[in-house]
Amino acid sequence: MAQIEQRYRKPALVKVQTGDTVRVHQRIVEGSKTRTQVFEGVVIRRHRMNELSACITVRRIASGVGVEKTFLLHSPNVSRVEIMRRARVRRSFLSYLRARRGKSARLQELAFDRAAANDVTVPEAAANDDETIDAEENEDALNDAEPLSEVEKEENGEAANADEDHDEIDTDKSGEHESGQTQEPAEEEINEGLDRAEPGEGKAVQS
Repeated sequence: MAQIEQRYRKPALVKVQTGDTVRVHQRIVEGSKTRTQVFEGVVIRRHRMNELSACITVRRIASGVGVEKTFLLHSPNVSRVEIMRRARVRRSFLSYLRARRGKSARLQELAFDRAAANDVTVPEAAANDDETIDAEENEDALNDAEPLSEVEKEENGEAANADEDHDEIDTDKSGEHESGQTQEPAEEEINEGLDRAEPGEGKAVQS
């Protein structure tokens, strides 16, 4: 059920609070024509904000008559919700506003960042979409790849064996070169010792 509901959810919603003055852009279909109607008022109640059926009840005074409308936030007919003002309230359901008129119906306004409150961009979701697309492309490339024939497998095996033989020859040559370098200093030292020896030194040993 959650997977089915996820397909109809909007990626992000404006975080509307009770007491906010909002402007709701609603899509109205009249025959073959479509227009956008704006309804501005005070949010007096929120319903099931974490579900697909999340909705808000907006109240306004039109020609001295109180009008209330309930909007489904995830509905495709609700194109946009703008937060115009934010007020300080202590209730989740402002039912007392129905019995008030004029100054008594005013709420204490709060300062807030209007641009940040109305920002509904989802950069993380876009990054995840790119990652899923890359993964799908890699899978398609692996599926489209043709398997190697037996001749190609044999050629690859011979090339690998030739590389191993070449590495062994290089190691043998390097070992011989190092052993030759160690022996040369020993022979040079012996020759230098014979050259420095003066005649008459030492005693002859008769066998």
